[in-house]
Amino acid sequence: MAQAYRSIKPITHRFYYEKRRRKLIQLLKIIAVLALLFASTFIIANLTGWLSTEQVEIWFQSADQLSPSSVAMLVILLLFADLFIAVPTLTISILAGYFLGFPLGGASAIIGMILAGLSGYVLSYFNGDLLFKYLIKDSDRRADAVLTFQNYGFIMILMSRAVPIFPEVSACLAGITKMKFPRFLLAWLLSSVPYAIIASYAGSISSIDNPIPAIYTAILLSGTLWIGWFFFSWFQRSKPIIHNN
Repeated sequence: MAQAYRSIKPITHRFYYEKRRRKLIQLLKIIAVLALLFASTFIIANLTGWLSTEQVEIWFQSADQLSPSSVAMLVILLLFADLFIAVPTLTISILAGYFLGFPLGGASAIIGMILAGLSGYVLSYFNGDLLFKYLIKDSDRRADAVLTFQNYGFIMILMSRAVPIFPEVSACLAGITKMKFPRFLLAWLLSSVPYAIIASYAGSISSIDNPIPAIYTAILLSGTLWIGWFFFSWFQRSKPIIHNN
Protein backbone atom coordinates (compact mmCIF):
# COMPACT_ATOMS: atom_id res chain seq x y z
CA MET A 1 0.00 0.00 0.00
CA ALA A 2 2.77 2.37 1.01
CA GLN A 3 4.73 1.43 -2.10
CA ALA A 4 1.72 2.16 -4.29
CA TYR A 5 1.26 5.59 -2.67
CA ARG A 6 4.92 6.44 -3.22
CA SER A 7 4.62 5.50 -6.88
CA ILE A 8 1.63 7.77 -7.53
CA LYS A 9 2.87 10.67 -5.38
CA PRO A 10 5.11 12.23 -8.11
CA ILE A 11 2.24 11.98 -10.60
CA THR A 12 -0.13 13.62 -8.14
CA HIS A 13 2.34 16.44 -7.51
CA ARG A 14 2.78 17.03 -11.24
CA PHE A 15 -0.99 17.16 -11.63
CA TYR A 16 -1.37 19.83 -8.94
CA TYR A 17 1.56 21.88 -10.26
CA GLU A 18 0.07 21.75 -13.74
CA LYS A 19 -3.32 22.79 -12.38
CA ARG A 20 -1.74 25.72 -10.53
CA ARG A 21 0.14 26.72 -13.67
CA ARG A 22 -3.05 26.73 -15.77
CA LYS A 23 -4.81 28.95 -13.23
CA LEU A 24 -1.89 31.36 -13.23
CA ILE A 25 -1.89 31.52 -17.03
CA GLN A 26 -5.50 32.75 -17.04
CA LEU A 27 -4.58 35.59 -14.70
CA LEU A 28 -1.40 36.42 -16.62
CA LYS A 29 -3.44 36.75 -19.80
CA ILE A 30 -5.46 39.59 -18.25
CA ILE A 31 -2.35 41.18 -16.74
CA ALA A 32 -0.60 41.15 -20.12
CA VAL A 33 -3.48 42.86 -21.92
CA LEU A 34 -3.93 45.52 -19.23
CA ALA A 35 -0.17 46.13 -19.09
CA LEU A 36 -0.07 46.49 -22.87
CA LEU A 37 -2.87 49.06 -22.78
CA PHE A 38 -1.14 51.13 -20.10
CA ALA A 39 2.27 50.72 -21.75
CA SER A 40 0.89 52.03 -25.04
CA THR A 41 -0.19 55.27 -23.36
CA PHE A 42 3.26 55.58 -21.78
CA ILE A 43 4.98 55.11 -25.15
CA ILE A 44 2.71 57.61 -26.88
CA ALA A 45 3.17 60.18 -24.10
CA ASN A 46 6.96 59.83 -24.26
CA LEU A 47 7.12 59.97 -28.05
CA THR A 48 5.08 63.17 -28.05
CA GLY A 49 7.05 64.56 -25.09
CA TRP A 50 3.78 65.39 -23.36
CA LEU A 51 4.46 63.57 -20.10
CA SER A 52 8.22 63.22 -20.08
CA THR A 53 10.14 63.91 -16.88
CA GLU A 54 11.35 67.21 -18.35
CA GLN A 55 7.80 68.28 -19.21
CA VAL A 56 6.57 67.43 -15.72
CA GLU A 57 9.37 69.53 -14.20
CA ILE A 58 8.39 72.48 -16.42
CA TRP A 59 4.79 72.19 -15.25
CA PHE A 60 5.90 72.15 -11.63
CA GLN A 61 8.07 75.22 -12.09
CA SER A 62 5.20 77.07 -13.78
CA ALA A 63 2.73 76.11 -11.06
CA ASP A 64 5.23 77.04 -8.35
CA GLN A 65 5.07 80.65 -9.52
CA LEU A 66 1.34 80.71 -8.72
CA SER A 67 0.65 79.20 -5.29
CA PRO A 68 1.22 76.03 -3.23
CA SER A 69 -2.39 75.04 -3.84
CA SER A 70 -1.75 75.12 -7.60
CA VAL A 71 1.24 72.80 -7.20
CA ALA A 72 -0.78 70.49 -4.93
CA MET A 73 -3.58 70.35 -7.49
CA LEU A 74 -1.06 69.58 -10.24
CA VAL A 75 0.37 66.70 -8.18
CA ILE A 76 -3.09 65.27 -7.53
CA LEU A 77 -4.17 65.57 -11.16
CA LEU A 78 -0.97 64.02 -12.53
CA LEU A 79 -1.10 61.05 -10.16
CA PHE A 80 -4.81 60.58 -10.82
CA ALA A 81 -4.11 60.71 -14.57
CA ASP A 82 -1.68 57.83 -14.02
CA LEU A 83 -4.73 55.57 -14.25
CA PHE A 84 -5.24 56.57 -17.88
CA ILE A 85 -1.79 57.70 -19.04
CA ALA A 86 1.29 56.18 -17.43
CA VAL A 87 3.27 58.91 -15.66
CA PRO A 88 6.54 58.83 -13.65
CA THR A 89 4.92 58.38 -10.23
CA LEU A 90 8.13 58.34 -8.22
CA THR A 91 9.45 61.47 -9.93
CA ILE A 92 6.18 63.33 -9.32
CA SER A 93 6.15 62.33 -5.64
CA ILE A 94 9.74 63.51 -5.18
CA LEU A 95 9.00 66.79 -6.99
CA ALA A 96 5.90 67.24 -4.81
CA GLY A 97 8.13 67.20 -1.75
CA TYR A 98 10.69 69.47 -3.39
CA PHE A 99 8.20 72.18 -4.40
CA LEU A 100 5.66 71.85 -1.58
CA GLY A 101 7.80 70.63 1.28
CA PHE A 102 6.76 68.02 3.78
CA PRO A 103 4.05 67.03 4.76
CA LEU A 104 2.00 68.93 2.13
CA GLY A 105 3.83 67.26 -0.74
CA GLY A 106 3.23 63.84 0.77
CA ALA A 107 -0.45 64.53 1.39
CA SER A 108 -0.92 65.65 -2.22
CA ALA A 109 0.81 62.54 -3.55
CA ILE A 110 -1.25 60.28 -1.30
CA ILE A 111 -4.53 61.86 -2.43
CA GLY A 112 -3.58 61.49 -6.10
CA MET A 113 -2.57 57.84 -5.71
CA ILE A 114 -5.70 56.97 -3.75
CA LEU A 115 -7.95 58.64 -6.34
CA ALA A 116 -6.23 56.69 -9.13
CA GLY A 117 -6.55 53.38 -7.29
CA LEU A 118 -10.18 53.86 -6.28
CA SER A 119 -11.16 54.97 -9.77
CA GLY A 120 -9.42 51.99 -11.36
CA TYR A 121 -11.14 49.60 -8.96
CA VAL A 122 -14.62 51.10 -9.36
CA LEU A 123 -14.46 51.45 -13.16
CA SER A 124 -13.23 47.87 -13.55
CA TYR A 125 -15.68 46.50 -10.98
CA PHE A 126 -18.67 47.77 -12.94
CA ASN A 127 -17.30 47.72 -16.50
CA GLY A 128 -14.60 45.06 -16.53
CA ASP A 129 -16.81 42.05 -17.19
CA LEU A 130 -16.88 42.63 -20.96
CA LEU A 131 -13.08 42.57 -21.20
CA PHE A 132 -12.89 39.65 -18.76
CA LYS A 133 -15.34 37.54 -20.79
CA TYR A 134 -13.69 38.51 -24.07
CA LEU A 135 -10.22 37.45 -22.90
CA ILE A 136 -11.35 34.30 -21.08
CA LYS A 137 -14.48 32.89 -22.66
CA ASP A 138 -14.74 29.75 -20.54
CA SER A 139 -16.54 30.40 -17.24
CA ASP A 140 -14.49 27.79 -15.36
CA ARG A 141 -11.25 29.43 -16.45
CA ARG A 142 -12.58 32.83 -15.40
CA ALA A 143 -13.33 31.31 -12.01
CA ASP A 144 -9.73 30.03 -11.88
CA ALA A 145 -8.42 33.54 -12.60
CA VAL A 146 -10.61 35.01 -9.87
CA LEU A 147 -9.49 32.37 -7.38
CA THR A 148 -5.82 32.94 -8.24
CA PHE A 149 -6.12 36.70 -7.71
CA GLN A 150 -7.97 36.11 -4.45
CA ASN A 151 -4.99 34.06 -3.28
CA TYR A 152 -2.23 36.38 -4.50
CA GLY A 153 -3.95 39.72 -5.15
CA PHE A 154 -3.22 41.34 -1.80
CA ILE A 155 0.53 40.81 -2.02
CA MET A 156 0.51 41.72 -5.73
CA ILE A 157 -1.02 45.11 -4.90
CA LEU A 158 1.32 45.51 -1.95
CA MET A 159 4.41 44.99 -4.12
CA SER A 160 3.00 46.54 -7.30
CA ARG A 161 5.06 49.74 -7.15
CA ALA A 162 8.18 47.73 -7.87
CA VAL A 163 7.15 47.75 -11.53
CA PRO A 164 5.95 50.77 -13.54
CA ILE A 165 2.35 50.45 -14.76
CA PHE A 166 1.63 47.49 -12.45
CA PRO A 167 -0.13 49.53 -9.71
CA GLU A 168 -2.83 50.54 -12.19
CA VAL A 169 -2.99 47.00 -13.57
CA SER A 170 -3.45 45.53 -10.09
CA ALA A 171 -6.16 48.06 -9.19
CA CYS A 172 -8.09 47.18 -12.35
CA LEU A 173 -7.57 43.46 -11.72
CA ALA A 174 -8.99 43.86 -8.22
CA GLY A 175 -12.12 45.40 -9.70
CA ILE A 176 -12.48 42.88 -12.52
CA THR A 177 -12.16 39.91 -10.14
CA LYS A 178 -14.51 41.55 -7.61
CA MET A 179 -11.96 41.66 -4.80
CA LYS A 180 -13.66 42.80 -1.59
CA PHE A 181 -13.33 46.58 -1.34
CA PRO A 182 -12.00 46.77 2.27
CA ARG A 183 -9.29 44.25 1.36
CA PHE A 184 -8.36 46.18 -1.77
CA LEU A 185 -8.34 49.51 0.06
CA LEU A 186 -6.08 48.17 2.81
CA ALA A 187 -3.60 46.76 0.28
CA TRP A 188 -3.66 49.97 -1.78
CA LEU A 189 -3.08 52.18 1.26
CA LEU A 190 -0.23 49.98 2.50
CA SER A 191 1.31 50.17 -0.96
CA SER A 192 0.80 53.88 -1.62
CA VAL A 193 0.99 55.81 1.65
CA PRO A 194 4.53 54.81 2.79
CA TYR A 195 5.75 55.14 -0.80
CA ALA A 196 4.38 58.68 -1.13
CA ILE A 197 5.62 59.74 2.30
CA ILE A 198 9.18 58.48 1.78
CA ALA A 199 9.47 59.88 -1.76
CA SER A 200 8.03 63.30 -0.91
CA TYR A 201 10.15 63.62 2.24
CA ALA A 202 13.27 62.85 0.21
CA GLY A 203 12.25 65.56 -2.23
CA SER A 204 11.69 68.04 0.59
CA ILE A 205 15.25 67.65 1.90
CA SER A 206 16.82 67.69 -1.57
CA SER A 207 17.93 70.64 -3.64
CA ILE A 208 19.42 71.30 -7.05
CA ASP A 209 22.84 71.49 -5.41
CA ASN A 210 22.21 68.38 -3.30
CA PRO A 211 19.93 65.88 -5.09
CA ILE A 212 21.51 62.94 -3.25
CA PRO A 213 18.55 62.25 -0.87
CA ALA A 214 16.14 61.99 -3.80
CA ILE A 215 18.51 59.79 -5.80
CA TYR A 216 19.19 57.44 -2.88
CA THR A 217 15.49 57.24 -2.08
CA ALA A 218 14.58 56.32 -5.65
CA ILE A 219 17.19 53.55 -5.61
CA LEU A 220 16.18 52.35 -2.13
CA LEU A 221 12.45 52.23 -2.85
CA SER A 222 12.86 50.43 -6.15
CA GLY A 223 15.45 48.03 -4.75
CA THR A 224 13.39 47.17 -1.67
CA LEU A 225 10.28 46.45 -3.71
CA TRP A 226 12.21 44.35 -6.22
CA ILE A 227 13.74 42.31 -3.39
CA GLY A 228 10.25 41.85 -1.96
CA TRP A 229 9.04 40.55 -5.33
CA PHE A 230 12.00 38.17 -5.51
CA PHE A 231 11.34 36.63 -2.10
CA PHE A 232 7.62 36.39 -2.77
CA SER A 233 8.25 34.57 -6.08
CA TRP A 234 10.79 32.28 -4.43
CA PHE A 235 8.37 31.48 -1.61
CA GLN A 236 5.57 30.65 -4.05
CA ARG A 237 7.82 28.33 -6.04
CA SER A 238 9.11 26.55 -2.94
CA LYS A 239 5.77 26.34 -1.12
CA PRO A 240 4.66 22.71 -0.87
CA ILE A 241 1.39 21.72 -2.47
CA ILE A 242 -1.18 20.58 0.05
CA HIS A 243 -3.89 18.24 -1.14
CA ASN A 244 -6.08 15.50 0.21
CA ASN A 245 -4.74 11.96 0.13
